[in-house]
Parts: sequence; C-alpha cells; structure tokens
Amino acid sequence: MSVADVALTPIQRGLGFSFAHYSVKSILVFLRVVSDSTTTMPMLILDSDSIADLKLKIQTVCNEFRVTRQRLVFCGRELARNASRARDYGVTDNSVLHLVLKKLCDPLLVTVVTACGKVFDFHVDRRRDVGYLKKRISKEGSKGFLDVDDQEIFSRGERLDDNRVLGGICGDGSSVIHLLLKKTVKDFLLEPLLLNPAVKLPQVIEDLIDRTVDGLKKGNPPVRSAEGTGGTYLMQDSSGLSYVSVFKPMDEEPMAVNNPQQLPLSSDGQGLKRGTRVGEGAIREVAAYLLDHPKSGSKSQVEGFAGVPPTAMVRSFQKVYNNPKGVDSCSTKNAKVGSLQMFMKNDGSCEDIGPGAFPVEQVHKISVFDIRMANADRHAGNILIGKGEDCRTVLIPIDHGYCLPENFEDCTFEWLYWPQAKVPFSEDTLDYVNSLDAEQDIALLQLNGWDVPEAVARTLRISTMLLKKGVERNLTPYQIGSMMCRETVSKDSAIEEIVREAHKNLVLPASSDATFLEAVSMAMERRLDELTK
Repeated sequence: MSVADVALTPIQRGLGFSFAHYSVKSILVFLRVVSDSTTTMPMLILDSDSIADLKLKIQTVCNEFRVTRQRLVFCGRELARNASRARDYGVTDNSVLHLVLKKLCDPLLVTVVTACGKVFDFHVDRRRDVGYLKKRISKEGSKGFLDVDDQEIFSRGERLDDNRVLGGICGDGSSVIHLLLKKTVKDFLLEPLLLNPAVKLPQVIEDLIDRTVDGLKKGNPPVRSAEGTGGTYLMQDSSGLSYVSVFKPMDEEPMAVNNPQQLPLSSDGQGLKRGTRVGEGAIREVAAYLLDHPKSGSKSQVEGFAGVPPTAMVRSFQKVYNNPKGVDSCSTKNAKVGSLQMFMKNDGSCEDIGPGAFPVEQVHKISVFDIRMANADRHAGNILIGKGEDCRTVLIPIDHGYCLPENFEDCTFEWLYWPQAKVPFSEDTLDYVNSLDAEQDIALLQLNGWDVPEAVARTLRISTMLLKKGVERNLTPYQIGSMMCRETVSKDSAIEEIVREAHKNLVLPASSDATFLEAVSMAMERRLDELTK
C-alpha cells in the first residue's frame, strides 16, 4: 500500500473512487490540539485536500473531534473556508496547525454533603464553576435543603476557589464535595470607559453595567467561556443563576499577550483575519453596536435594525481574568480594558438547526449589516436563535471583533448559502439601506472616541457604496454578498478587483480620497452593469 493510500480517509475509500491514474502528493503536518492540556500529533494529509477534507480526517482519527467543533489556525490565520485547499493557506510538509475545539455541554452529577450531614444532588453543566454551584445550593435552601449566604466548598480535602470549573474537579462524571459556611470578601472593579466624556451613555448601557456590578457585589465571579479563540467571560447577575453580560478583554483576544487559549503571539500585529489588528476586537464590537441604526427613533430607546446587542467599552478587574504574571490588588492599574455586551437569552445558534426555518427578513437584516460592515467572521455559530415578543424566531448577531477590516480579503458570509439570500429585499429593507450614510457613520465613530484609521474608513465607504448600488438594481443579498467574498483563498473577490482597477485608473498616485472613491464608483458601476445584463 502506498503512502498516499494510507492518507486517504475511510470515507474516501468507501466511496469507491480510484486514484490509480492521478499523482497524489502526501504531506506530513502536526496537529496541536489547544485544550486544557495541549497535545501535538502527526497527521498525513493529501496536497489536494480541502479544509473540509482535513476536518473530516481529524474526526476520523479522533471521533470526539467532530467537524462542527473544529476551528483550525495556521500561522496566525483561521482556515475558515471549507472549500479551499490546505495548500492555498500555505500548508506544507511539517506545518503546525492549531486546533481549537468548541466544548460540548456534558452534564455531570455532583453530590453535596453539608457539615451537618445533609446530602443532596445536582445535575450541572461541567463548564460551570464552583461559584455557580454555590448559588444553586442557596436556591435549593428555599425548598428546605439548605439556606446559606456564604459557603466554602471542599473536594478531597482541597478548598475550591469560586472560579474552579466543575468539569476539572469531577473528571469521572460525578463527585462528592463538602460544604462549610464562611464569610468571604470579593474584590472587583467594573466601570464604563468613556473615550469622549462629552458623549452620554445610553440608558440601556447604564442599566447593563449596573446589573453586572450588582452581580459582582454579590460575590458572583465571571465565568470564563470554553468557546471561541479568545478570553470571553460570562458575567452573572445578583442571583448568580443567570448571565447578564459578556466581557471580552483586549489583552486576551486571539494571538494577544494574555490569550488563554495558548494561541501563538502575532508576529506582525495582524489578527486572525486579514485587515484586522490584535487588540482592536473590543473597539470593533462597540462600533458594530453604534452603527446598527434602528429604522426610526433613538438608539437609546429602540434596538438596531440587525439586533446587535448593546455593547460598551469598560475597564474591569477580577482575579479570575487570565493574568499569567499574576496581580496583587484590585486597582485601575491592574484592570483590563475590553467590550461588555448584553448577554442574550437564546435557544442555541444557527449551527444547531438547518437554515430553512429562518424567517427571510431575519436573514436579510443580518446580510445588510454584514455587507455594510465587511464582516470577516460571519458563520452560523455567531448567530443566536431567540424568540420575539410574538414568539416568532429572531436571529441575533454576535461576535463582531472582525468587522470593518482594512481590506476585503477575508470577508466571509455563511448566509450566502442559505435559500433566503436569493430572495429580493423587501421595501422596508430597501428604505433602510437608502437611509445609510457612510460619512455620518465615520463621524459617529469618531465622536465616540475611535480615531478611525483611513483604511477602515475607506472600507466602510466602499462597502456602503456597493450595498446601495446593489439594491438600486434590485440585486439579492446573495448577488451583492458574492461580490465581497472570495471563492477560494487565492482568488480575489469582485470588490477587490474593483478596488485594484480604481487604483490602476488613477492618473496621479497621490490623488485625494474623493478622487479614488469616484474611480471605485465608476469601476463598480461597470461591474454591476455586467452582472445585471
């Protein structure tokens, strides 16, 4: 048996394909699994393998690494395009790929024994921490089990901190822990970070911060999420039984200095997506909220068109945040800066069900937002499924740290492959698109303290221009979105070709931005005319 044949997955051999007449090159890569304990294993793949093929092979080697749980990173770039080949991303012999796994919900049984001998059981998500278990115990007190305000938890003689994850304690799927009573003191800091003191926080943001602070005052620590490639902390309310917000520190973003997922540091400052910078994700999260204008009315009173959750920049300290060098006290100096976003109740994400059940207008609102923001990271996992007041399905877009990039190289819209994307926009949506103004948006971002880089401002101007010109010609979300996304990693998208043509047609290299945008507009008109013939 040849080396190439060994590299073929059982799925490929089972389909009866013959490779006898083709020259297939195999390459050896090393897969570094990023988890609680990082491991590296060699893997033989084919030079022609797509990212989807590679993920299937990983699943074949280790069944628990399901395709839907995998996020692959190579040389600081996520291998997000399943149809592209691994070699398109520069993967060659002896390349090291980082595999970040999405954690699955795995309930476990915890038996609590109190100092007075009472025993009762809890079924809890293994991703929860000891602090959450304490609140569950307090709640059970109203049912006659136990009523405590402050507790200490012990397992095998070891006192457990509130931020200890239960899954790491109850490794065998169940465990017995012991409960004692003791007063504890919590140190924390959380306050809004106003980059422009002249801007007043919307009431919804003030309420969000107040509710988050109430939870911290009650001794409910942040819970670090196992999802994603950066540090994400779920902030609890005063009861400790529900989440109220999500905090993402800038220094824990993917490839940042304190990233908890053990991703390598960025060597040139580039983020996981081309055109973004490490440490700027929080700013972009806030920008996404600010630019999600409502159809009418004030942003402080009405949610935005796309439904981006309320988001603000904050400064926060809590000992559970990832600080490899340690911190000795609660102070502004030791606080982290990041985005704080309202936690949205949901029934899962769009990864969990097929897109056929999604309302057309819900898909369209997200498509308008993503096109305008040139989103480089729209996948089904960052669109939550919720219920509106009338019990209708509502799609909630989250995770906008990779929107408004400096170029269009990594624009990715998963909704392109959903049937709703080929349905024309409604009149209401057309009216909303026609009301958008890129210059006003840039001024709004600057008013809120973001010194918008010229490359980012140019991206917003061009993407808004394409969206408005597209709807003028009655193009569908699919037709407009396809112009912004590459078919393969190495083939430029239509919008990239338009920008390049505009640069080429400029007589003077140092022409003004207005002159350049006029050249972009002319090239865009020609391309759209060809598309609508």
